[in-house]
Amino acid sequence: MRPLLDIRGLHTEFRTGAGIVRAVDGISYTVNAGETVAIVGESGSGKSVGAMSILRLIPDPPGRITAGEVLFDGRDLLKLSEEEMRRLRGSQIGMIFQEPMTSLNPVLTIERQLTETLEQHRAATRAQAVERAMDLLRLVGIADAGRRLQQYPHQLSGGMRQRVMIAIALACDPKLIIADEPTTALDVTIQAQILELMKELTQRLNIALIVITHNLGIVARYATRVNVMYAGRIVESGSAAAIYHDPRHPYTIALLRSVPRLDRPRQARLEPVEGQPPDLTRLDAGCAFRPRCRFAVDACAGSRPVLQRAGDGDHFAACFRAGEFTATDQAA
Repeated sequence: MRPLLDIRGLHTEFRTGAGIVRAVDGISYTVNAGETVAIVGESGSGKSVGAMSILRLIPDPPGRITAGEVLFDGRDLLKLSEEEMRRLRGSQIGMIFQEPMTSLNPVLTIERQLTETLEQHRAATRAQAVERAMDLLRLVGIADAGRRLQQYPHQLSGGMRQRVMIAIALACDPKLIIADEPTTALDVTIQAQILELMKELTQRLNIALIVITHNLGIVARYATRVNVMYAGRIVESGSAAAIYHDPRHPYTIALLRSVPRLDRPRQARLEPVEGQPPDLTRLDAGCAFRPRCRFAVDACAGSRPVLQRAGDGDHFAACFRAGEFTATDQAA
């Protein structure tokens, strides 16, 4: 069966005064219809740039998609005209941006921000769009929808604003939703509510979902597959169970060790990922994670390892020592 989204060798770079930043350096992955795929990594790893590249929202200058294919429903999005992309954004691919307070327009009512999408993509009348907007607010769990439609973003709580963002993304019944750090700036209780809502809605409506996050802990129960990114590349890819129970890249192991665990003693210290993310303008020929890796060997300085099968099924890791890690090394 053909995947809904098939990204092949995607490269996106930014021209800066310090040099060329290869923010996305040849990533490839697929998303099937109705599937939830997580993209995980620290800030600066290329997660959001990769998502923006799918929708061709990279500002030029200084950014540019230099190579690759983004096949959505069999069509290469990188070859579509600007007008074709405008018709596709919002209608077939929805986006939930990182911070709803800055993503929602502060001078427009919630009603207008919901109805605009419907009028543009569905040619709905004003009355039809308002009725659909009320249905969408109820769908995402916002009570008293009629009153909420007349309010402005600053009059809503953070959790409600994020629910409005989800409603906007769902407005035109898309096949795919990209959620970029959807729980940023929300407290842990609201985070769980938003993630559960997204999981329930995507399953009920059979919508594929890409969740972009820096926190491996929050996607454990929501993602079907996980792609771990570092320095613009996918360094490990596999099912959520394989990534959590049998990690094969030192960076994934370090991320898992940094997640708080309720089964640890209260006095146990968290283990942060040592060191700093690399300067993408000064990468050498070796593995980008090498300066921070406690498992590094001489071979790691010679070349950057490519993704290779590292376990059962579709489990891949870009590490020369992927097959050597013991249960003790992997234990978080």
